[in-house]
Amino acid sequence: MGDRLTPARRAAPEYRYDPGAGAGTPARRGPAGSTILAAGAVLWVPGPVAKDGLRRKKPRIALVHRPKYDDWSLPKGKLEPGEGWRAAVLREVREETGFDCLLGVELPAQHYRASGRPKEVRYWAAVPTGGAFAPNREVDRLEWLPPRKARERLTHARDREVVDALLESLGKGVRRL
Repeated sequence: MGDRLTPARRAAPEYRYDPGAGAGTPARRGPAGSTILAAGAVLWVPGPVAKDGLRRKKPRIALVHRPKYDDWSLPKGKLEPGEGWRAAVLREVREETGFDCLLGVELPAQHYRASGRPKEVRYWAAVPTGGAFAPNREVDRLEWLPPRKARERLTHARDREVVDALLESLGKGVRRL
């Protein structure tokens, strides 16, 4: 877990929250060089109906391929100035996947360093409500994969932890599917 911030560092973030600014809205980002704030989602759909017609297969999870980094990840991106967490995740999912979505439970945040600065990415479970994927300059491919294949395809281990948290929230447990 070398890419996580230490507990002492997390206890004293470089930004604060203002309850009057709206639920989960960062009040300020602080001075230059402070924590990069980003929001993302584990976009998922129920699995297809099994051959027996009585149950469903495992859910399918959307992964995006970013040609700039040549990696497979979950849809996410930086907050814009004055933007709240939820607004940012809805915007980023739409920009990167083409889908509008409904947010579910908040999943564990990820803390790591990017370009020498601490970064916090807050994630939500999300289901698509409409839209369609079209390749764009940020994301050239999107794939809907069952959990085990999604975990194998993800480039960064920290993203696998978020997928595991989604599965746990869906009642699937954290076992390796």
